[in-house]
Amino acid sequence: MHPKHLCIRDFTYDLPEEKIAKYPLADRHSSKLLVYQQEKIIDTIYKELDQYLPSDSLLILNNTKVIEARIIFQKPTGGTIEIFCLESLIQYNDVFEAMSQKGSVVWLCLIGGASKWKPGEILQKKINAPCGEIIVEARFLEKTDANFAIKISWTPEELSFTEMIQFAGNLPLPPYLKRKPESIDKERYQTVYANHPGSVAAPTAGLHFTKTIFEKLELKKIHCESVTLHVGAGTFKPVKSNTLEQHEMHKEFFEVGISTIENLLIHSKGLITAVGTTSLRTLESLYWMGVKVILNKNISSQQLMINQWDPYELPAKEISTSQALEELLKWMVARKLTRLLTKTQILIAPGYTMKFTNALITNFHQPRSTLLLLVAAFVGKDWRKIYDYALENHFRFLSYGDGCLLLRN
Repeated sequence: MHPKHLCIRDFTYDLPEEKIAKYPLADRHSSKLLVYQQEKIIDTIYKELDQYLPSDSLLILNNTKVIEARIIFQKPTGGTIEIFCLESLIQYNDVFEAMSQKGSVVWLCLIGGASKWKPGEILQKKINAPCGEIIVEARFLEKTDANFAIKISWTPEELSFTEMIQFAGNLPLPPYLKRKPESIDKERYQTVYANHPGSVAAPTAGLHFTKTIFEKLELKKIHCESVTLHVGAGTFKPVKSNTLEQHEMHKEFFEVGISTIENLLIHSKGLITAVGTTSLRTLESLYWMGVKVILNKNISSQQLMINQWDPYELPAKEISTSQALEELLKWMVARKLTRLLTKTQILIAPGYTMKFTNALITNFHQPRSTLLLLVAAFVGKDWRKIYDYALENHFRFLSYGDGCLLLRN
């Protein structure tokens, strides 16, 4: 059955409020880890992860960094307007270019209190930062569907958007935490390996990793590679329609180096573990990009983007993982590309066949979410068995909660 026809009511469960972790544990790697393998469940902690992965396997991490994407402006009348920077517009080649802009940038935003913002009115905010006073202004440009195109300007103009927003903005904690950001979140709502600013949500499976875990993985000769997928706010968007056909998946920028793709090819017949759903979506997107190259040798970078239904509609029966990666590498070499910069809208749901991701480390996700659908595609109907076990055995759910290692047969 095509995933378009899946009923979302089949992917819901009762999540009591008290099961949602509102704060992280004191030690990242002390979080509980549910290991699912060969239909059996083991209860352990993240610190022991190395015991459940074989030597010479490959671990893929998403090294994106969460930006302080919420900017709150106080009007002279006392009202507040909140601008939530969702994604950079098409006029920038990628997130890095948008984050590097100096003096001004145009961003697609959600607006809290939009009815209080009169057309032509410029919002202003002053911040006392270590580098001196920063003045930030916001100007409404146009409305696009449910979002707004906003021009954000600031002085001193020599500051990049990345530098400015870390002083002017607040971390965009998930709405289900139902609290404002606190000092602890500055450190703990980032992975220890976060390196490339651009996400408005953390790749939460990686929040549990520590230096100790990486040292143990290295001793066991488990190799780590990084990809960058900038997580959008759509990751929290529940499926509100009865079937998936009416649900539009969010598009996200990602970047992968050619050496990482070469390493994936080397390990394509071994165990490849994705740390987080974002890493998995990136890996699986690479396969389909290789398929697109095979189908059209002269394909452009823009055409390479994966749309949400591509994996279910592209003819790829006879194309192996190694073939897809080899052709993608040839395409990059022919264009003298050392890094692949593109977007993916891939939707992974039951009916999807994994191409080379054998293991997934992930948190416990919201009912009726595309993240839960991905888990159901990965382990099949046993997703209920896994979630029932977690609920009954005091696992903590969602972003700051515990997680699981899911190993496919």
